[in-house]
Amino acid sequence: MYLDSAKKAELFEKYGKSATNTGSAESQIALFSFRIAHLTEHLKKNRKDHNTSRALKMLVGKRRRLLDYLIKTDIERYRAIIKELGIRR
Repeated sequence: MYLDSAKKAELFEKYGKSATNTGSAESQIALFSFRIAHLTEHLKKNRKDHNTSRALKMLVGKRRRLLDYLIKTDIERYRAIIKELGIRR
């Protein structure tokens, strides 16, 4: 599988405050970004996969909502995660 528990722990360790802090906005955004990248690659090969396309749109929306929350609460954390992940608005 493309996303196992070791990969998740690595993402949470790198972007969250610790490996066990899975609920922070930064770690969730990093996880969603990893999944979005994987689904984008899948859709490049399988254009007619509408279920995956819908799932990708839902993930992008979730990530957008988390980023909007981060802008409202702490703009510095927002800028840091955008720069680290290479996400642009």
